[in-house]
Parts: sequence; C-alpha cells; structure tokens
Amino acid sequence: MRDLILIALYALAAGTLVGVIGELSLRLLRRRSIIMHICVMLTITVASVVAGIAAVAQAMFLSAHDLQVVLITVLASAAVSLAVGTTFGRRLAAASVWSVQARERERQMEASRRELVAWVSHDLRTPLAGLRAMAEALEDKVVDDQETVSEYHHRIRVETDRMSQLVDDLFELSRINAGALQLTLSSVSLADVVSDAIATTAPLAARRGVKVVAHGGDWPTITAGEKELARVVTNLLVNSVRYTPPHGTVEINAGVQADQAWLTVSDTCGGIPQTDLGRVFDVAFRGERARTPKPQEDTFGGGLGLAIVRGLVEAHGGKVKVDNTSVGCQFEVRMPVAPTPGRHGTRRSPSIGPSEPTPPTTSSSPAMSYPGGGQPARPRPLRP
Repeated sequence: MRDLILIALYALAAGTLVGVIGELSLRLLRRRSIIMHICVMLTITVASVVAGIAAVAQAMFLSAHDLQVVLITVLASAAVSLAVGTTFGRRLAAASVWSVQARERERQMEASRRELVAWVSHDLRTPLAGLRAMAEALEDKVVDDQETVSEYHHRIRVETDRMSQLVDDLFELSRINAGALQLTLSSVSLADVVSDAIATTAPLAARRGVKVVAHGGDWPTITAGEKELARVVTNLLVNSVRYTPPHGTVEINAGVQADQAWLTVSDTCGGIPQTDLGRVFDVAFRGERARTPKPQEDTFGGGLGLAIVRGLVEAHGGKVKVDNTSVGCQFEVRMPVAPTPGRHGTRRSPSIGPSEPTPPTTSSSPAMSYPGGGQPARPRPLRP
C-alpha cells in the first residue's frame, strides 16, 4: 500500500509541475489563435502523462534497458496522441471560427433584411399615399386648371416609374440571394456594353449637367452574361451621375490584366465618408440617414442598385470595390475573362456559326463624350 501511495505521489508531482508550466505558457499565449491554445493544451496533457510515467519508472529503480523501453514506448504513444489530437484540434478550431463567422453573418443579414423591409415599406407607402391623394383630387375635380392637372399627371407617372423600378430591383435581388440567377454566357464586348450604358444614361446626365466620358484603349471581350453585365455597368453609371454635382465628370475605363478584365467608373462627387465606404454595397444603403431621400425626379431606386452590382459581379466569379480619389470616388470591377461561376447556375447559349467579335477601334483620346446638354443616338460599337 505504501508503494502505491509513493507511486501516486511521484506521478502527481510530475504532472503538477508540467501543469504549472503549461498554465504559465497559456497565460503568455492568451492573445494567440484558438489553434495555438488547443495545441498547447494537448501538449500539456500528453507531457504530464509522460512525466508521471518517467518519474515512476525512475523511482522503481528499473534497469537501464527496461527504463529505455518504457520511455520509448511512452514517447511513441505521445507522438501519435499529439498528431491525432492536433489534427482534430485544427478541425475543431476551424469549425468554431466558421460557426462564429456564420452567426455574425446571419446577424448582419437579419439586420439588413429588417432595414430593407423598413426602407421598402416606406418607399412604397409614401408614393402610394401621394398617388391616392392626386387621383382623388383629379376624380373630385378639386383641381381643374390645365397646368395643375398636367403637373398631377406628370407626378403620377414619375411615382409609378419609381415604384416599378423598385419592384424590378427587389425581384433581381431576390433571384441573386436565392441562387436562382441563370447566366447565359456568351462572348461580350465591353465596348458595346459601355456604349449602350452611356446612351441609356445620357438623358439623366443631360438633365443633371454631368459629362460622361469613356476613355479609349484596349477594350476587352469577355465571356459573361450580356444582360447582367449591362446591368452592372448601367447601375454604376447611374449611381455616379446621380451623386456627381452639375458640371462634374464621370469617366469610364477598362482593360485586361493577366486573366482578369477590369472596368472602372470614376466621378467627381467629392468622395465618400470613410465610415460609409464599407456599407456602399449594402442593401438599402443610400448614403443618408433620412428615410426619404432628397426629392429628385431621377431618384427611382431604393438603395438596391449597388447591392445588385455586387451580386451580379460575384455571380461571374469577380469582385467589385470602391475607393476615394482626390476629387471623388472610383468603382472598380474585376471579372475573369472566362469565369467559372460559383453558387449561381449558368446556361450557355448555343453557338450558331462563328461568333468572333470584332474589336472596337479606339485610340488614346476619349472614345465618347456626352456633355450634359445633348441626347446622343445609341452608338455601336464604341469608336473615337
């Protein structure tokens, strides 16, 4: 009985010494990653067992050969235990980190959904109330002078267009978030897409006195969904034109770097506050705290345009970002020349005969410039 007590004391003393050293090590490493903590804890556990066995074996006055056999056996078992424990510890740490990130992302998405519902509810109720009031006034003949009646008709059309645009944006965003977006991939010339987008944005730029310039250069041809890519470029242009003051300039440029095509849209809006840069692509973010934005006839969206841009670009396996410049901000889109779509499905359109696009003829001078006064025809392709 006395020998068993001594063995227990020797093992306890050796294990306690290793445990104290391990506790000090964990205190020193308290700011390190969870994987490091798991590895240290595994090492402490195995080392305490090895130390206890070694201390007891030494106290039992074993022969040198027997002691060597015991230590080799214990060390081999300890190495296997550490290897297995470290492997599963890394998996556990990764799962823990992923779980935390998933909960945080879910929390952010829930907050974004609530904000979206609040914004959309307000954006629908406000014009509907105005439409009802104007319709009742026209029906009851409260207003009868032709100028006021014409103004009411104009406002009804504007608010109807705004609600229609909001519903279209919501439908597009729901398709993206649900993974139901089907990309019909084909060879698309960025020159043609930019040309059409500028022509579409020209009336808005003319009303706001903003100049839209597309710089000449090596405009790439990429494999993408033409309709989705056109939506990306148009949304970026419309956003830049809306926030650029009169007599400002919006510039577009594109090119190829390695296996990626890039497109930039720069404006002279004065820049975006640093606190808002990370939220620009969030759903329902419009750069102001007020529920109702400043009254503008050209403002139809509900803060969904840039969120749609991010979703469509990521559906092509690309990325979009925004940075401030000395005079405004610059949106940059990077997409693979031949994308490998991720979570969104794709459907390639059938090839009928040769479809090699003819590259646009451009130069180093601006390829297209629309001052804020005219409404040009829709040029195709982009030429100097």
